[in-house]
Amino acid sequence: MLLNKETIREQARFHRDRLAVDQMDFERVINAFMSGFKPQKEDVIALYWPSGKEFNTRFLIDELVKQEFQCALPCVEKGSRILSFKTWKPDDPLEKGAYGIYEPVEGEAVEPNVFICPLLAFDRYGYRMGQGGGYYDATIAHYRAQKDITAIGVGYGQQAVLFNLPIEEHDQKMDYVLTPEGMIDHRKLD
Repeated sequence: MLLNKETIREQARFHRDRLAVDQMDFERVINAFMSGFKPQKEDVIALYWPSGKEFNTRFLIDELVKQEFQCALPCVEKGSRILSFKTWKPDDPLEKGAYGIYEPVEGEAVEPNVFICPLLAFDRYGYRMGQGGGYYDATIAHYRAQKDITAIGVGYGQQAVLFNLPIEEHDQKMDYVLTPEGMIDHRKLD
């Protein structure tokens, strides 16, 4: 029996919301990102402000800013599925934007080359399932058409599924998936 995306999304959300969070998971993700991906100082790294039970990237943002990397958070533009990004540091103000997601109030508009994306589930080929709005898929497709970028899904290892996620033409494959267990390189897996 094949499950549709909405059923999988509902089950993935149910599963994710019940995962036990270990404070060390955040340190492990920082270590995996810094050693497995090795960001460069010229990178503009787009992250997200966690909503609900999404993997908390605030610890990674703090570490990146501390190491003087340029970080940005997404902003939803009315009438567009392509996210825009503004630079952000931990002391900069945030306000609730579309869907109740926090966005930078100030900050310089930037075009990232590294995108760290939330996920509900991921498969062995690097496809992620998000909340269903299609914003990250549209944004990644937009930037991939313009330049070389790196897309990294982040979550818990327990969010991996043992089957192939249903993929549509607009779905974007992640280059890596980042979990507390390490970085999974999907660039050469087919």
